[in-house]
Amino acid sequence: MAYRNKLAPSVLNADLSRLREELGAISQGGADWVHLDIMDGHFVPNLTFGPVFVEAVKRSTALPLDCHLMISDPAAYLEDFCRAGATSLTVHQEAGVHLDSLVRKIRELGCRVGVSLNPATPLETLDWILPEIDMVLLMSVNPGFGGQKFIPYTLEKIAALRRTAEEKSLKLNIQVDGGIGPDNVKAVIDAGADVIVCGSAIFTNPDVIATTRRMKELMG
Repeated sequence: MAYRNKLAPSVLNADLSRLREELGAISQGGADWVHLDIMDGHFVPNLTFGPVFVEAVKRSTALPLDCHLMISDPAAYLEDFCRAGATSLTVHQEAGVHLDSLVRKIRELGCRVGVSLNPATPLETLDWILPEIDMVLLMSVNPGFGGQKFIPYTLEKIAALRRTAEEKSLKLNIQVDGGIGPDNVKAVIDAGADVIVCGSAIFTNPDVIATTRRMKELMG
C-alpha cells in the first residue's frame, strides 16, 4: 500500500529530555510517522539510537515508527529493531552487500521495506529491487548530522524516480530526508515525493505544534 503526502518528523533534533512531550506535539500538529535516525558511528560519522531507544519511543506515541538504519551491518540488527516496535525498516543500498537478502528478511519480519540512497548514488542501482520494496528514501544531504542544507539536484533525482515508478506501475513511496522546511517542502512534493522527513525545521522552532501543522498544510 502506498501512502500519500506523509510527514515524518525526525526526533534526531528533538529535546530528548522531553521526549514524550515532543512526540505529543508532533502528533497534535498532524504528523503521520516518527522518523528515527539510527547511526552507528561507522557507516556515518555520528552515533545515535539503538533498539532500547526505539522501545521508549514506541511506549510514548501511537504514531508508526519509521526506522532509517544508517549502519554498516544492518542484517545483524533487523530483528532487534523489529521487536523494538519499528513499523518500517529502511536500509542503505551502500551498506548492503546482499541487498536482496536484506529486503526479503525485512519482509519476513513483517515490517514495511525501505531502501535508501545517498545523494550521489545512482537510481539505477535499485533497478532490479524496486518491485520488491515499499519505499525509496532519497537523502538530500550527506547523512550523519541534522541541520544541513538541501542538495538542489535531489529534485531532479526525485522526478526521475517518480517517472520510473509510474512507468513500471509501482506503488512506491518516495521519501526525502535532509534540509527540508517550509521554504522548500512544496518543491519536493511537486517533484514527486510523498513522504517528507523534517527534523531541525520542526524541533528547533519554539512552537512545534504550529510548525508541524504548517508543514502538513504546505504538503497539500
